[in-house]
Amino acid sequence: MWIRNAWYVAGWASELSAEKPLGRTFLNEPVVLYRKNDGTAVALEDRCCHRLAPLSLGRIEGDALRCMYHGLKFDSSGACTEIPGQDRIPPTMKVRAYPLVEKQKLLWIWTGDPDKAREEDILDWPYLDSPEWSYKPGYIHYKANYLLIIDNLMDFSHLAYVHEKTIGSQSLAETRAHVEHMPFGLRIHRILDNDIPPGFIRELKNLGDRVDRWNIYDWHVRGNILAMDSGFARLGTGGHAGDRSNVVEFRHLSVQTPETEKTSHYFFGHPRDIALGNEILDDRLLKTVTYAFDEDRAMIEAQQKVLDITPDFKMQPIAHDSAIFQARRMIENLVH
Repeated sequence: MWIRNAWYVAGWASELSAEKPLGRTFLNEPVVLYRKNDGTAVALEDRCCHRLAPLSLGRIEGDALRCMYHGLKFDSSGACTEIPGQDRIPPTMKVRAYPLVEKQKLLWIWTGDPDKAREEDILDWPYLDSPEWSYKPGYIHYKANYLLIIDNLMDFSHLAYVHEKTIGSQSLAETRAHVEHMPFGLRIHRILDNDIPPGFIRELKNLGDRVDRWNIYDWHVRGNILAMDSGFARLGTGGHAGDRSNVVEFRHLSVQTPETEKTSHYFFGHPRDIALGNEILDDRLLKTVTYAFDEDRAMIEAQQKVLDITPDFKMQPIAHDSAIFQARRMIENLVH
């Protein structure tokens, strides 16, 4: 079902404070997140080893977390350091601590074998904390299996129909993507010359009635990460391979962290390199992207409901499914 030995996004760094713990579930495991006095982020098993009370309902005390059912206190390593009314603390009184790394405004968690967790394997994506790019972070909760979300991202031909009135165009359904195998997963090129720009692009920059458009993205099988270079250029100016000094371009990140077999976390950012620091535009673009993803979510959650009723139904492939099947095969080879 899941690739355990991988770094998954647990949240945006801005979601976490030293005032209140945050409870989330990843790969069917309840986790509590909090910050120590020095700001270091911590991830522990979200159930007290005494009576399974969620520690996310507890209280942060310095660098420790106290269960507010019977008062047991746990340090950031997961060890119980205090049991009210009891002097001896058995060594079995502990909860699991997860490797957690804060990098480029994201929190990355490892739920697999801790001896295999290497920080250098975490995606380096500087656009999230670069002063030369502007955006606001996004999050959506899906009532659907993460594989259905990956299917959606692997085939952008759906933009012509699911997003007919927002970001799509008919040419997206008529153009086949080029799929390339990479050590990390897949690289997918979808180049659209002589396309109609979406309305929000017209508002950002006047590139004319027809544009050259591109979506080039890397999909990382470990962590379900999609990192994309996308943009719009004046017709005939070379598009993605030409001079980018007079284009509208974005760097988009989408990450799907499984919550349960039928629910998923979806974290995303859509940095741009124009109108930097314009918070009104930040809000508008976040709203636009979120609206488009909500269009996806409605379709994907509807798929999940059908699968719940007919779990053994075999989907029939079409030509646009090449990347979907390659991605699913890669996941199957790594799941354990």
